[in-house]
Amino acid sequence: MCASLTTTPEATISSRFLTPRVFTSLPLAGNYAAAVALALLALSPFLVLTTALSLFPEILMKELDASRFQLQLTSGLSNAGYAFGAVVAADLFQRLPGRHLYLFCESGFVVGAVLALSAQEIGQFMAGVILQGLFTGMLLVLSLPPLILTHGVDRLPTTAAVISLGLFGMVTAGPVIGGLVGSYSGWRLLYTSVAVLAAIGLTIGAMTFEPNEPPAKGARFDWTAIPLAFGATMLPFFGVSWLSRGDFSDWEFIAPVVVGVALGALLLVSQYSKTRPLMPVRPISNTLPVTGTLNAMVVGASFTTLLELTEVYMLQVSGYSSVKTGLLIAPQIVGVVISALLFRKIMVTRWTPYMALSGLLSIVIAAAVLFALTPTNAATVVPIVAILLGYGAGAGVVPGLFLAGFSVTAVQIGPTFALVELLRSEAAFLIGPVLVHLAMIQSSFTDGFRLSLEIMLAFTAASAVILPGLFLLGGARPEPPNLEGWMSGASTGYHSPRIANKIRKPLPAS
Repeated sequence: MCASLTTTPEATISSRFLTPRVFTSLPLAGNYAAAVALALLALSPFLVLTTALSLFPEILMKELDASRFQLQLTSGLSNAGYAFGAVVAADLFQRLPGRHLYLFCESGFVVGAVLALSAQEIGQFMAGVILQGLFTGMLLVLSLPPLILTHGVDRLPTTAAVISLGLFGMVTAGPVIGGLVGSYSGWRLLYTSVAVLAAIGLTIGAMTFEPNEPPAKGARFDWTAIPLAFGATMLPFFGVSWLSRGDFSDWEFIAPVVVGVALGALLLVSQYSKTRPLMPVRPISNTLPVTGTLNAMVVGASFTTLLELTEVYMLQVSGYSSVKTGLLIAPQIVGVVISALLFRKIMVTRWTPYMALSGLLSIVIAAAVLFALTPTNAATVVPIVAILLGYGAGAGVVPGLFLAGFSVTAVQIGPTFALVELLRSEAAFLIGPVLVHLAMIQSSFTDGFRLSLEIMLAFTAASAVILPGLFLLGGARPEPPNLEGWMSGASTGYHSPRIANKIRKPLPAS
């Protein structure tokens, strides 16, 4: 950022979030319920669509005269927009008033929804859906920090549960909605409903989101972070989307994925080396945040992959309708609610790292149970797997987010969430479609399904061994976060040891 500033961005952000609010004429300013509604309405509409669209592609292909590749590319680039938007918001929030940004992004989401629902051809639909992803990623960074930081320590556990429901509760509702659309059409009604929800969110936001001065008004545009983040999201997500019309040997797949991943690695290295980075890579390069972030990446990628594989199996092998498929997956919601309620109790204790591990173990068990899936027992096996996947997603990702968020100062939580969501989205979209394509190109999908399951089980089981080993090797001792010190800006919530601290040389005395 700008080295000539007389005060650090952290100091000025602190004056925005960590001091008492002044009088404002907004009717819902300071209202916790309104802030919760604002965050949920900012995140949930798009997240529902991410898992709904896969259950009605034939309808869209017919009505929009679209190819499967075009629909896959639409999904891929909208997810890329989500990850990129979070990084963009972390930068813009430094220099522009948060209220103005929020109103602009929520309005932009409404425009994207209107473009999608009124589309007569794939180009307009693609533009609308990509805009929805971009603005939702930005809204993640704009809506969550005020909810977390301005309503007191006592409400943090409830807020954590709300975030879990916002990130994954609606994701797990997507297949039910997508199944209904797939069986009974009405996709334009779905996007109309999404537009209405966003308009309600815009209205609540206008009455709730308090005016503020930008934390670092004179800061310069980060000419390394934003372009690198763009390349790191758009290129690999395009490359993976290509698999719906090509193969692993195509340069259209290999080149974008390799270059995009390289740009992502360069982004992390450049942010780590900066004195004032856009995203706090160096502060979260210690044991607790690294294991939490990696856990969120593994769980997010595994959840997406196993869900997609299960849906394709039920549609193609079991011969189920879209609506029956969606309803059998619906018990995911139960798993997410259980994890959210449990995290509400656990967040203030020393058990958060163990809960994150329990989410990963739940995913491992779900992958193992799927080996028993046959065309005749899907109605029994899939709901069990769905509950395990729902619990795994909620217990594995959100605690991982907070392990990273509490390891930095409170004022850095927005950029931290942006970084973790960028990495989680990259992992999910690079692994999921690749393994689904691998299953599809085998001699039979049943054989491909088992092959992809074997890879996922090995990957998740190995992660369930490696990540606790990394935790122990760092010498971390689970303890409750210092929420009062973190909320006041006096300290971080966790004081995490360095990576592999037990086998590294001691730091020289200062």
